[in-house]
Amino acid sequence: MKLSEPFSDPSIASGGKAVYGASVGILMLEAQFPRIPGDMGNALSWPFPVHYKVVRGASPDLVVRRRAEDMLTPFIHAAQELVADGVDGITTNCGFLSLFQAELAAAVPVPVMTSSLMQWDMVSRLMPHGKRPGILTVNASSLSPDHLIAAGVPVDAPVVTTEGRREFTRAILDNEAKMNIDLARADNIDAAMELATDTTIGGIILECTNMIPYAADIRAATGLPVYSIHNLVMWFQASLRPPRFPSHQEI
Repeated sequence: MKLSEPFSDPSIASGGKAVYGASVGILMLEAQFPRIPGDMGNALSWPFPVHYKVVRGASPDLVVRRRAEDMLTPFIHAAQELVADGVDGITTNCGFLSLFQAELAAAVPVPVMTSSLMQWDMVSRLMPHGKRPGILTVNASSLSPDHLIAAGVPVDAPVVTTEGRREFTRAILDNEAKMNIDLARADNIDAAMELATDTTIGGIILECTNMIPYAADIRAATGLPVYSIHNLVMWFQASLRPPRFPSHQEI
């Protein structure tokens, strides 16, 4: 069979899905804090369509501070609904959901990427000799060895947090309806600068998906490359829907 044969009749369209054009499905926490452009939960953050599914009852406090207790089944059901809708891969909007990576991957027939922390091994290999990544997290006191191990991160990885600062962690985890963006940005920059004082750090991995809007500021302040869930999902999307290039006959 020639590769061109499935496309030989452009008047025939194939079905089988409920939703088309959104390859990436995103499992969302149920939250009310502001999701500004850049935030994973703001659809304007993506240059391609995504399909959202809110997991009811999955508050930021429950998922981050209380290990998403009793929420595995709702997350599995939501992931299965995304697949039934037609997505080709699933991610989540909280790095702490690495705890559910194995179970979610076993429950659906598509690739699953639960956490930005899953970049660790690849980023480590990119580092110059003698350098390693550091992790910036919304809540270091809740980021357990279990979360790290589930994402393939060594338990002695350097971690700095926005926790205990002026705005960001409190507004996110307490699910506040308003957030001072300038203070949130300052919290992220300050925490990143603290992480960068370790001269072994060659790059920064943002655990929290809500840190994406501040990635450029962190890069400018520290001079270090910044790896977020945004660049990871961009890579994920490119694997689910590779670009089609013109054939040599069309050039």
